[in-house]
Formats: sequence, C-alpha cells, structure tokens
Amino acid sequence: MQQVWDFIQNQILGMKWLNELIGRLLSLCGLDITSRIGGSIQFFIYDVIKIFVLLGFLIFVISYIQSYFPPERTKRILGRFHGIGANIIGALLGTVTPFCSCSSIPLFIGFTSAGLPLGVTFSFLISSPMVDLGSLVLLMSIFGWKVAVLYVLFGLVIAVLGGTLIEKLHLENQVEDFIRNAKSLEVESEKLRFKDRMKYAWEQVLSTAKKVLPYVLIGVGIGAIIHNWIPEEWIVGALGGNNPFGVILATVAGVPMYADIFGTIPIAEALLAKGALLGVVLSFMTGVTTLSLPSIIMLRKAVKPKLLGIFIAICTVGIILVGYFFNIIQPLII
Repeated sequence: MQQVWDFIQNQILGMKWLNELIGRLLSLCGLDITSRIGGSIQFFIYDVIKIFVLLGFLIFVISYIQSYFPPERTKRILGRFHGIGANIIGALLGTVTPFCSCSSIPLFIGFTSAGLPLGVTFSFLISSPMVDLGSLVLLMSIFGWKVAVLYVLFGLVIAVLGGTLIEKLHLENQVEDFIRNAKSLEVESEKLRFKDRMKYAWEQVLSTAKKVLPYVLIGVGIGAIIHNWIPEEWIVGALGGNNPFGVILATVAGVPMYADIFGTIPIAEALLAKGALLGVVLSFMTGVTTLSLPSIIMLRKAVKPKLLGIFIAICTVGIILVGYFFNIIQPLII
C-alpha cells in the first residue's frame, strides 16, 4: 500500500518522471544540469509544466461541478443553514472555489448583499484563498498527504472559528452601506447541457490560467533562485529551527506579495529543500494568499476599518499558531 501511495505522490502528483525527462533533454542540448544555471533552468521548466498540468485538470473538474451551482442557487443553499453549521458550509464552499483572495472578494460582496449572515461570508472569505482543492493536491505532490490534509483541516478550523467570532461580535454595521442596502436579483439558472458545462469548464481553465500565469512564472523563478543560488546556511539561519521568530517573520514577509497558492508552492518547495522549517514555509504561503496587500485594499472598499482589523487579526493569529504547530510536529509527519 505504501509503495502504491509513493508512486501516486512521486510519479503522478509530483511528476518526478517529468523532471528526469527534462533533465535528459537539457543534457542532450549540452546543458550541465548540475550547474547553478542548468539546475535553475531544469527547476523552472519542470515546475511550470507540473503546476499548469495539475492546475488545468483541477480547474476543469471543479468548474464542471460549479456549473450546477450558480451564485443565486448557492445563496439559497447557504441560506438554509444557521449557526456554526452555516459557517462550516461557508468554509467548505471556499475550498471548492479556485480563487485567489482578490477574486474571492466580489463573491463575498455578493453573498453579503444577498443577506447571508456576516460570519458565514467571512468563513468563505478566509477559506477560499487559503484552502482550495488545488492547494490540497499540490501540497500532496510536494509535502505528502499528511501535511496536505492537516493544512486544509487547520485552514478550515481558522475559517470556521473566525467567521463564528465575527458573527458573535455583531459587526453588521461595519459593512459599507452600499453592500448592506444592495438589491439581490433572484434569477433562475438555465438548464445547461453537457457540452455547455464542458465548454464552461474549459473557459474557466483558460481564464484562470491567464490570471495566474504571471504569478506562477514569478513564483517558480523565485523558487529556482532559492533552490540553486542562495546558500543553504542563509535559509536555515533566517527560517530554520534556530530562529524562534521564523514563523512570524515568514507571515509578515508574505503580506507585501500578491499571488495565489499556485504561485507560492514553488517558493515553498525551494525553501523547504534549503532547510526552512515546515511551519515557517506554510506560514509564508498562507500569509501571501490570505493577507496580501491588494486583497486588503479591495476588502477595505467593502468593510469599515474595525471589521477589517478584526479580519486581519484573526487570520494573522491563526496563521502564526498553525505555523508553530507544524514546526513542532514536523519530525512526525515528514
């Protein structure tokens, strides 16, 4: 059983065969893949192809499923749940939306305008960029299933607890008036045929690929530099076990950046290979995807400073706590 899983993780999800193939082709072209330049080129080509193959497959499947749940129908379904159960549903909904934080905010605005409880919409907003199905598969391909599953579970816990806390604080007056007073149109979704759903799924693949392309290229480029050019002792000194503030440093360092989970994976892979602790790496990834400055600026247009500050505080504390937890259990799961 372990051999079967290792094959799935290394050859299907991790596509190690692709890395070897690219290495052989580069060697045939006269490039020394053991050199820094050759190793960087191999890393770059391999990671870009791997990410987009997995991304395309995942987005196609997820988008096909989403074609059965247009926004109005989703709003009606969420409206049937109350209390913490509604927050759980909102958080789970976020896991099947392959969006970065900036793409999630318009949906958050739409759900809030439709009159859904504020806590539910924030559970969705927290989980959507932090824990989607794409991140689960990509994390499995690099860190293994234990890390991937735990990461998703903790992300869901943060989303549910954060949304529940915001609900208990009764902060509805902290949502901008134009959202609270918006009229929601109840439009019945049309009956789509199979080929229409397939067309929609393919269009979503192309649209998402265009959006994430620059971030993936930048992320893989940074990962290639870290992997082949930055001395290992530098990474270990800044983000290894000897620095007790590594998790906090990584979380803060991720905020000025803007990328989704697909753009941060190559950087995380390179950092871990250089000796950074697992919790530090995951904190960096989550800080980038959940607390990026562009998403905070967009969210400020929808909510007032008090609610924005509480959202940032919940996410930051959750990310840091989970980061330190992963540092502690790293020897047990890797």
